[in-house]
Amino acid sequence: MYGIYRKFRNKPLFLIAAGFLIAVILVFSGSALNKYTSTNEFCASCHKVHPHAIQSWKLSTHYDNQRGIVVNCVDCHLPPGGMKRYAEKVKTGLRDVYGTVFKDVSEINWEEKSKPEYAVNHTFESSCVDCHQNLFPLKLSEEGEDAHLYYLNNKKDVRCINCHIAAGHYSSTAIHAHNVEFGSIPSAPETIYSEPALVDEFRDFIEYIPGTGVKFGMVAIDGGRFLMGSPDDEPYRKADEGPQREVELSSFFIGKAEVSWDEYLAFFTQTASQGRMTDAELKQIDGISGPTPPWGAPDQGWGKGSLPAISITHYAATVYCHWLSEKTGKKYRLPTEAEWEFATRGGTLGSYFFKGTAADFSENRFLNRIFKPDTSEINAYIIYNNNSRGRTKTSSAVNPNPYGLLNTLGNVSEFCSDWYSADTYASYPSGTLVNPLGPETGNEHVIRGGSYRSSTGDIRCAARDYSKTQDWLRTDPQIPKSKWWYSDAFHVGFRVVCEYEVKAEE
Repeated sequence: MYGIYRKFRNKPLFLIAAGFLIAVILVFSGSALNKYTSTNEFCASCHKVHPHAIQSWKLSTHYDNQRGIVVNCVDCHLPPGGMKRYAEKVKTGLRDVYGTVFKDVSEINWEEKSKPEYAVNHTFESSCVDCHQNLFPLKLSEEGEDAHLYYLNNKKDVRCINCHIAAGHYSSTAIHAHNVEFGSIPSAPETIYSEPALVDEFRDFIEYIPGTGVKFGMVAIDGGRFLMGSPDDEPYRKADEGPQREVELSSFFIGKAEVSWDEYLAFFTQTASQGRMTDAELKQIDGISGPTPPWGAPDQGWGKGSLPAISITHYAATVYCHWLSEKTGKKYRLPTEAEWEFATRGGTLGSYFFKGTAADFSENRFLNRIFKPDTSEINAYIIYNNNSRGRTKTSSAVNPNPYGLLNTLGNVSEFCSDWYSADTYASYPSGTLVNPLGPETGNEHVIRGGSYRSSTGDIRCAARDYSKTQDWLRTDPQIPKSKWWYSDAFHVGFRVVCEYEVKAEE
């Protein structure tokens, strides 16, 4: 071999030809390799750990359509061309190899990974618009035109996949239209209640919604004093949780669990307006203007029944309370922030109503990652990101707090009646606060308790949060946007309070 090299080392033409031949071999072998690794079969060979991906793709409009056009895996999951495509191809391949070798794929929650917030990391906007260059084709509906116009004006906040999540992988729950069938009841319940509960003394009771087969538990909470907020040294404390204030509350009743779909749909089916009349017209008929049909599937396909009602706006929750008050003759409303925390604490003073702090249970702390904390205690009481599998649960999944309430922490965040302010506690007058109602005005409302997607620091008794109306309606294609349903918030629900009316002594 060395002899051949010496013989031709001074032959420039030979060297050029040899270099050209090597280049051709590399180009063609690289092209063949790229072509092979871009086939759907190659993708499926790696993704056999979750065959649902292939099955749902073959049921989608990207595979099964009238024109016979097949949109391949790489058409969506890689950029449309150039060096960025090859770089992303290498990155994706290395990630898949790492996951296959070092992770227990049976533990991966594929349903959770299919949500838009995860899917945006594996689908390229440039690939979407490379194929769908005309956003206003013939026969596009008026709602579609409104939605695409909104997209063009909000490209920084909205991606194609936020609305068209089921375009590439079919999902029966991803309904991109008005869901006029939502809330329909297939058969009448065995028992229809004719009268609400009679409350003649201050004790727990079961409420019955007249004209329906729905009932729910209410817990009597004796009034008293407590420290609202968190101390300065509480792990994961935020500034808006202080300064701690002494609060005095009157007695009240509060829902044993979060308002369920059964309860909310009793309201929905009796008052739903279908969008045909104005609020004023409906009030002249039945006194309450009910929700219009939702866009898509508010329950996310997780089920209804005794699961907590989600996707409900603060306005919708408030109207539900008005309706429930009319149906039962009692005064139902959302809890104040003070009532919510008092009931949740159940007479305790710590981060939770059981022993332990957020730092004890957090898997994000360095030492906890190594030694793995004992989470049996928190898992018994709270549905949060460590045990929820990315979805809500029924109230039967947890143990009650000292007052007998279920899911006050975790599962779904809960609306309060108060407007939110970061300095609410500091802005109150000095001294003991009696039945505080929060700021007089505001832009967003307080939500409390954290949800199924929250970490341990956000499900403490004192942790505060607030509604984010604009963000939670980001992908609602309607103009104006719905005041009844959130299109992008599936972690928020509510529970009700019933006022206790002290009877004057005769």
